[in-house]
Amino acid sequence: MLITHKPSTSLQPIQQSVCVNFNYDVYFTNGLFQLDNPLLAQVIAADGEITAKKVLVIVDGGLLKHQHGLLKQISVYADFYSDVINLSDAPIIIPGGEIVKNEPRFVEQIHQMIDAAGLCRHSYVLAIGGGALLDMVGYAAATAHRGIRLIRVPTTVLAQNDSGIGVKNGINAYGKKNFLGTFMPPYAVLNDFDFLTSLSDRDWRSGIAEAVKVALIKDADFFEFIMKSADKLAARDTRAMEQLIYRCAQLHLAHIANSGDPFEKGSSRPLDFGHWAAHKLEDITNYKLRHGEAVAIGIALDTTYSYLTGLLPQSEWQKILGTLETLGFTLYLSALREQLHQPEHPHYLFRGLSEFREHLGGKLTIILLQGIGQKIEVNQVDISVYKQAISMLQDWELSHP
Repeated sequence: MLITHKPSTSLQPIQQSVCVNFNYDVYFTNGLFQLDNPLLAQVIAADGEITAKKVLVIVDGGLLKHQHGLLKQISVYADFYSDVINLSDAPIIIPGGEIVKNEPRFVEQIHQMIDAAGLCRHSYVLAIGGGALLDMVGYAAATAHRGIRLIRVPTTVLAQNDSGIGVKNGINAYGKKNFLGTFMPPYAVLNDFDFLTSLSDRDWRSGIAEAVKVALIKDADFFEFIMKSADKLAARDTRAMEQLIYRCAQLHLAHIANSGDPFEKGSSRPLDFGHWAAHKLEDITNYKLRHGEAVAIGIALDTTYSYLTGLLPQSEWQKILGTLETLGFTLYLSALREQLHQPEHPHYLFRGLSEFREHLGGKLTIILLQGIGQKIEVNQVDISVYKQAISMLQDWELSHP
């Protein structure tokens, strides 16, 4: 029975609307910590305050395996621009990769350092690393003093064109991706293309999946560029990669700014095309699968489902899978079939649908394709057709060794 609220007094409710504008810049540069590159110092000085700002630097430990002189560079840079930058302590080195989002102790470590260093809301946290580290540090910065200014320095393709440039931060919990998190835009994002040169082939390729994703749902011309540049991208052509990152970032940021739902209060999340399966595959494989590798499989799965349900022409289905293959992605894993007939098993792939809906809130909303650059939202799917799609991906892999 619906009970109508009866006010205890004659006072009317106060209706309050709060409008907040968030503005931040995403920069593209080379040699960020070279002394003749003042970008970082200029970004920090742009707030107009004349005193040097406290800066806590957090560095992805995996990055230091390839960038041996980075810590020294940061120290020398801070000394050179000491009128702007006051390092609160030596840079904190924290492991990169999904482990940093799976273990809460890393967030606590950063909170303790922020407290010990006496950082305030006019101080800066400078996070340098891949997407997982940026997600975790962003969560820590957003929850200390209700938000300390965060400057992100993404060092992977995926972070520079997708995860590191948006407004989300988070860590994993209860076996679920990004269960804990915040919406908090960064103060600025500084993309230094020089960091990409030391990436492994897997990490170079992994980030391309997010560009394929955004092209398929938003920009057919961009997909055409990726398709025609696939061989160059697979061969690590720097110029092609810089163009890909820039266009992907443009489309990603335009969606955040113009979708009408930057903090995802509704059920629709177009930028998560291919992600319901990707998130579950990461969990099933204990995160041995890179996020971008999982996204590529998720894209292939949802694209194949779109074809099987008559939404997507066969020629475009083949073009999409062929492009992913040329880029070097594997489109089928045995994990897709793990416990496929045991719906209650934690590794049952299609538990990812309910977990995805729970994470979004509201009703299940899955993005499918009607054409390259043309998305469609659906609120229910046929699991038997998805199982057929898995078989087709297996056949594709067998016929395209």
